[in-house]
Amino acid sequence: QVQLVESGGGLVQAGASLRVSCAASGRTFSSSAMGWFRQAPGKEREFVASISGSGVSTSYTDSVKGRFTISRDNAKNTVDLQMNSLKPDDTAVYYCAARAGIRAAAVRTYDYDYWGQGTQVTVSS
Repeated sequence: QVQLVESGGGLVQAGASLRVSCAASGRTFSSSAMGWFRQAPGKEREFVASISGSGVSTSYTDSVKGRFTISRDNAKNTVDLQMNSLKPDDTAVYYCAARAGIRAAAVRTYDYDYWGQGTQVTVSS
């Protein structure tokens, strides 16, 4: 069983930076790929970024490439999403997700077994 708790969301102006974090419980963290997804009001949940269990491999959706960076610390069981040059379109609830015992990163929601409760990120224009 894995429990995920996100933190670090908030309200910022366009162009600002924000870092959201996810703390994971469970012994299999280092062998589990992690992902960040987001869901805006009235829209489906969408992939943002993912990272392999080792942290070597990462993937991003096109709209955040060059602006967002995903990273993980397996010693602390945490995964972070550094978001720079934020835009109003980045406004959403951001969710952390884990693939139980699978190191390969993935981009589809149904590839992930565990989800956090989400943290709100609001970017004003």
